[in-house]
Amino acid sequence: MQAQIIRLLAYSLLTLFPLSSFAQFSNIFGTDKTVAEQRQEILKKSDDTLKALYQAQPKAKELIDKSVGYATFSNFGMKILIAGGGTGSGVVIQKNRAKPIYMNMAEVQAGLGLGIKSFQNIFVFQTQAALNDFVNSGWTFGGQVTAAAKYEASGDAYQDAALVAPGVLMYQLTDSGIAAEITGKGTKYYKNTDLNK
Repeated sequence: MQAQIIRLLAYSLLTLFPLSSFAQFSNIFGTDKTVAEQRQEILKKSDDTLKALYQAQPKAKELIDKSVGYATFSNFGMKILIAGGGTGSGVVIQKNRAKPIYMNMAEVQAGLGLGIKSFQNIFVFQTQAALNDFVNSGWTFGGQVTAAAKYEASGDAYQDAALVAPGVLMYQLTDSGIAAEITGKGTKYYKNTDLNK
């Protein structure tokens, strides 16, 4: 019963505050950066996120090298009493040298609590179909999984990667390192119209 109430609160918040309104939380004063500067900042954050991931889990580099592409997202969020949310930006990089695809993320949480959090999500796409689905379908992540995944038929274990959808592996970095339990309830990923023009 309690889970149903929490789910109802989360969906109610999404209805009351459309995804576009969450984007405004990232900088309440708006941005004075040009489109080119915003793109450059996201690409730099992506590079920094990969460096931090490779330092925390060196095997992740081999996994990404074998992939068709990857995405990195930086998130900032807060929770006050029974509701919370967050926003973030990121980029999808394809190995076929297509231009980067800039994306946004918005998160809604329900449940008691207080706090502010920041984290980085790294998605690794094993197939082009999985990458295309993520980019074009406004992908929603709504669960919690324990990090443990197998890659390819050989069954090589990639510690700390979680299988979150067919052909999609995910790492989540926090201030203390790689998260053992990946959370992303009520998180929506969608294209940034302005930065992809």
